[in-house]
Amino acid sequence: MIRRLLLVGASLLPAPAVAETLREALVRAYQTNPTITGQRANLRATDENVPIARAAGLPTVNAQSSYSQNLLRGGNSIANPERQLNGFAGVTVPVFNGGAVTNSVRAAETRVEAGRATLRNVEATTFSDVVSAYNDVIRDEAIVGLNTQNVRVLETNLRASRDRFQVGDLTRTDVAQSEARLSLARAQLQSAEATLIASRETYVSLVGGAPGSLEPPPPLPSLPATSDGAVETALRDSPALLAAQRQRDATRFDVRAARAQRLPQLGVTLGQNYNNFLGTLGAGQGFTTIQSGTSTVAGVSVQLPIFQGGRVGAQVRQAQALRAQAIENATGTERQVIARTRSAYAIWRSSLLVIQSAEAAVSANRLSLEGVRAENSVGTRTILDILNAEQELLNSQVTLVTARRDAYVAGFALLAAMGRAEADDLGLDGGPLYDPVANYKRVRRSINDWASDGEPAPVATRTADTPAQTATVTRPLDPVLDSSVDRSPALTTGAASPNRQ
Repeated sequence: MIRRLLLVGASLLPAPAVAETLREALVRAYQTNPTITGQRANLRATDENVPIARAAGLPTVNAQSSYSQNLLRGGNSIANPERQLNGFAGVTVPVFNGGAVTNSVRAAETRVEAGRATLRNVEATTFSDVVSAYNDVIRDEAIVGLNTQNVRVLETNLRASRDRFQVGDLTRTDVAQSEARLSLARAQLQSAEATLIASRETYVSLVGGAPGSLEPPPPLPSLPATSDGAVETALRDSPALLAAQRQRDATRFDVRAARAQRLPQLGVTLGQNYNNFLGTLGAGQGFTTIQSGTSTVAGVSVQLPIFQGGRVGAQVRQAQALRAQAIENATGTERQVIARTRSAYAIWRSSLLVIQSAEAAVSANRLSLEGVRAENSVGTRTILDILNAEQELLNSQVTLVTARRDAYVAGFALLAAMGRAEADDLGLDGGPLYDPVANYKRVRRSINDWASDGEPAPVATRTADTPAQTATVTRPLDPVLDSSVDRSPALTTGAASPNRQ
């Protein structure tokens, strides 16, 4: 759905030095963000719990040997040979362990499913952060541009006020008002520039590279018509909720595995013994005897727990308490998912209405400013009226760009809460996506005690070499927000003022 509408027509390219589109930013974060790559490694570690649990139910093969040298011997050498070499090799097969292994394996497999859902949630959360950072940069660049434009307008106003003060059209109060408003505008510009730098640095930390001239994000797909519809989808597909539910399910098997320690355990052993007295058996007794021998042994062992000091009971109660905690965690996660979904839906809907109102306000304030300038030129409006009209236009423009950012970010957050903002949904499958199942299939039945994946190498990229971000803005303003610095010659020269006629 999102793949067709959000990122249609774009092919997956190698991560560029500078991400120019939202798709490129998401791809780069997917490939190199340390939060995602670290969670993948954590899932691989979780996968290993399955073969670890299975190993307890598989045969074990052991070999051992010993050599002894008697330093002091009493009696004859038949009873105390001088040297002795022993060896044993055998296999032990667990036959019955009360279901401990079966339940431990099921718990491990369920936690693997929880780990996959957690990885999905981490990806969706990181994508939401990238979308937020991407739109923050666009918003803050627009706000810096608007404030820069406002400073230029006010500088022009101040020059005009001083010119008209010199010829007696304005008072010193009018000039002071222009000066004060210009100083405030410069302070607002500096604050906006600092916010832009912070947004760009956040982008660098998430994406791994500096933002260039970011393109406007593509439109989001159709979102749910109602909050209840969004919640219904989230309760079914939210990866965060699925992870909590799988963790809850795994604890049921933990309780069963703990109870299994009260039951008998049965095992079968088959082995081969070898001993050699190295020619010292009967030495010095005047006769020759057999110095070495072998024997094959087979046996059955039964362990019947009768009293274990209360350890098993404590472990069962502990497992039950942890299950109770997991049940409550699942309920808590469900609450959070519902709250996040409803909040994102409300913010998204509200932001859409704010956009409509702000667009109307920008248009009205632009017309109002034109009218105030014209009325000032004929002496019916003061400089303060112009300054107020300019400030109102600026405020409505900032409200508009902020609402556009809020609507997009909230819409994407709503998709993430509903489980619709993962790599496959976003169309990032033009190249190989990370397959969490592949590693599980590789290791789940591994019985090689010498297996290893080697020394881990860094996957996420570092940003130490990325230059510090600046507040330089080269992006042109949206035509809806653009307003000429000065459209009224009378404002600059005072030539049309009644006092100059």
